[in-house]
Amino acid sequence: MNKGRLEAFSDAVTAIIITIMVLELKVPHDTNFEALRPLVPVFLSYVLSFIYLAIYWNNHHHLFQAVQWVNGHVLWANLHLLFWLSLFPFVTVWAGENLSATVPVACYGFVLFCGAISYFILTRTLIAYHGKDSTLAVALGSDFKGKVSVITYAVAILLAFVAPWLACLLYAAVAILWLIPDRRIEKALTS
Repeated sequence: MNKGRLEAFSDAVTAIIITIMVLELKVPHDTNFEALRPLVPVFLSYVLSFIYLAIYWNNHHHLFQAVQWVNGHVLWANLHLLFWLSLFPFVTVWAGENLSATVPVACYGFVLFCGAISYFILTRTLIAYHGKDSTLAVALGSDFKGKVSVITYAVAILLAFVAPWLACLLYAAVAILWLIPDRRIEKALTS
C-alpha cells in the first residue's frame, strides 16, 4: 500500500491534537498581568507537550521519507502511536493544573512512556516490513536516543511519587535531547 494516506491521516490527527491542547488554555477574565499568574503552570505544560508533538511529527515525517510502502501491521502500529499522542491534551491540562501532585505528573510521564514505546514499535514494524538492510534500518541503528528516552521516562514516573517537580525536569530533559535534530535518516537518504 502507498504510504500517502497514512502520512496525511497522521498529520491531520496531530493538528487536531494541537488544536485541542490550545483550546484547553482558558482565557482569564481580568485584564491585568496578575490574571495570567495561575495559568503559568498550565501554559508551561502546554509548551512542553507542544514541543513533544512537534518532535513526534518531525520524526514521523523523516521515518516515512525512508520507506516506500506500508502494510496492515504498519497501519495498526501507527494508530497505536496516534492513540497515545491523542491523550496528550488530557494529561497536559491535568498535570499543568497539578504540577506538585504525584498522580497527574506520573500519568503525564506514563503517556510519554507509552508514546515512546509505540514509536519504537512503529519503527520496528517498518524495519520488519522493509528488511534489516533497508535505508531505515541502517539509519536508525541501535536507536540510542530512543532507548535513553524510555528509561528516563520510567525513572521519572517513579520519581513523580517522591518529587513531582524533579520528574517534570526529566520530562523536559528528554524533550531537549530530541530538540537536537536527528540527522540519521537524512544522512541515510542522501548517501
